[in-house]
Amino acid sequence: MAKDQDPLLAEERPSSEQSSEQHGEEEDALLTGQQKPQNARYGWPFWREIGVFVWALIATALVIVFAVMYQHQESSNAGSSGAWGKNGKPSGKRNMIFMVSDGMGPTSLSLTRSFKQTESGLLLGDILVLDQHLIGSSRTRSTSSLITDSAAGATAFSCGLKSYNGAISVLPDHSPCGTVLEAAKKAGYMTGLVVTTRITDATPAVFAAHVNKRSEEDSIAEQMIGEAPLGRVVDLMLGGGRCHFLPNSTDGSCRDDDKDIVAIAKNKGFSYIDDRHGFDGLDLGSAVKLPLLGLFARTDIPYEVDRRNMNDVYPSLDEMAQTALNALSEATRDSDQGFFLMIEGSRIDHAGHGNDPVAQVHEVIAYDKAFSSVLEFLDRDDTQGVLVGTSDHETGGLATARQLHDAYPVYRWFPDMLVNSTHSAENLAYQLRDHLTAQGNSPRDELPAWIRENLIEQGLGVYDATDDEIKRLVDNSDPWPASYIFADIISRRAQVGWSTHGHSAADVNIYASHPKHAKPLIGNHENTEIGEFIRDYLDLDLESVTKELKAQPSTLENGKDWLGKLLSDQETQGDLDHYHGDFKRGLACECGSPH
Repeated sequence: MAKDQDPLLAEERPSSEQSSEQHGEEEDALLTGQQKPQNARYGWPFWREIGVFVWALIATALVIVFAVMYQHQESSNAGSSGAWGKNGKPSGKRNMIFMVSDGMGPTSLSLTRSFKQTESGLLLGDILVLDQHLIGSSRTRSTSSLITDSAAGATAFSCGLKSYNGAISVLPDHSPCGTVLEAAKKAGYMTGLVVTTRITDATPAVFAAHVNKRSEEDSIAEQMIGEAPLGRVVDLMLGGGRCHFLPNSTDGSCRDDDKDIVAIAKNKGFSYIDDRHGFDGLDLGSAVKLPLLGLFARTDIPYEVDRRNMNDVYPSLDEMAQTALNALSEATRDSDQGFFLMIEGSRIDHAGHGNDPVAQVHEVIAYDKAFSSVLEFLDRDDTQGVLVGTSDHETGGLATARQLHDAYPVYRWFPDMLVNSTHSAENLAYQLRDHLTAQGNSPRDELPAWIRENLIEQGLGVYDATDDEIKRLVDNSDPWPASYIFADIISRRAQVGWSTHGHSAADVNIYASHPKHAKPLIGNHENTEIGEFIRDYLDLDLESVTKELKAQPSTLENGKDWLGKLLSDQETQGDLDHYHGDFKRGLACECGSPH
């Protein structure tokens, strides 16, 4: 056979070290009779890469799943789009609920949160509904002072403009400014106001009235039922303040004249109710006939801590809020526009003025409950809507700390002391007044013991009152001084501090139904920006309303200026930041004056 020819059946074998090794392994197998396992086709590096790939694939899938779940959760929490379109502008039918926690500062939340946790034995992570909806803060100065009052603070909301303390939707030049409620009514929205003070008080007044000075509550009452240049602009009003609607010839009136504003309101088509029975007949809004005027107290509805013991007399803020929401929702069911509703937790402010921590915590809890009800309404209602809440200012200079002695203080305060209190300081002061009235000219020998047992121990839950504290109450038994003394007794035990019976310049919180519902308000803002937000969200024309108001004659048919008496430049401009020796001035008590 030629060398260059291979046998016909010869196997082609590569001449390499690998083939030699394989040949040797085959021979060993034949000699020993044992088959040596063949090397795996794929080695460890290959399977390691496969493992890494599979792990990465699973991890990616999990990330996608969790992202989808998170997005779904966020969508559920948001409840709705809030009527915001993809272009960043609101569109379609929508509702605006604006809530005001009058006088509530950030420390009010700290105070109330700790109180609630202590009272109910809750965990530290159990917080208020409000805490979960905080989106920003607001600066509150007015044009006349670094510390605003409710009138100027709320005018910033209603008109989106700054004004002087005491102004009810009037500017420093004494000209009226159109409000978001007035503009909403002209645009076809239904409107409502719900409060726990007088419906003629500063915050509700600024949305539907215009006067140079907030004390003109008789005039405010007339304007709010439609005796004004624009006619009737409010469809629903629930709150207190009946005395300003009754002629001065009637028991329970506080008017300076004999005008019967209730009768005028009825002639304009208002349904009118003034007691718990009438309110219950509204069936939480399903049996409301608009326009509606509901006045459930002569002046202010009692503090929640006291009202809960008089539930058969006064409706709660939450009940009134739910009634208004349901009534306005039903009234706009078949319309192209929704509604604007302002709900105020009014008496948080009064508790701050009284330096009463017991009244304060119960007022904040009542407001928190109403806030929660609005969120639930937005979730179930067919119409898109947004909730924005804030305060006009902080009241009392509240601190959850108090130094009682000259020695360096221990860092603590005691919410459990507030748990034991069953009445507000104001209520206890009225009980003292009524007791003294019933006693007449009888000797007061028994008074100290009666105060200690019935008011301090049973009312405040304080069992270590000093003789000096009791003597102060005996010597200052008029309601206002007495209420301050009761409040100080409980504040000292709880180690709650107050720096003033007035307002402070503290920034206040901004809340929303969801951050995406109120993006322009995230962060720190001037209070006027909140009014601008309401205007923009409802797409309102405030300028045209202002022009219409300015075009009205300044005097009425009776020759009276419909904006009230003009104020001096000193009253409207003030002096923001210059010291004038105030600490030397006399301390005349103006307890109960407008705030």
